[in-house]
Amino acid sequence: MARSLSSQKAMRRGKRRAARNLARRSRIKSTIRKVTDAITARDSETAEKVYREAARVLDRNASRLTLHPNTAARRKSRLAKRINAIKAAARK
Repeated sequence: MARSLSSQKAMRRGKRRAARNLARRSRIKSTIRKVTDAITARDSETAEKVYREAARVLDRNASRLTLHPNTAARRKSRLAKRINAIKAAARK
């Protein structure tokens, strides 16, 4: 248990930040899941539209350091790669 006032305040701030980060991570996961569902359904138009939203969410959270900027870039890259694969398969 925290004894000093500053450590008690630090614990309170940590709880608030944890709750905030939990909500942000949940939003990230749900937007990525939407993109993944569109990719699985082979719907490239919907996947691109939802990908733009997911990219915004990832970039916003990377700037707020909810997740590492390189992690956001990696996730965006992998999603874009899968969307491009669908579009390439549709052209053939």
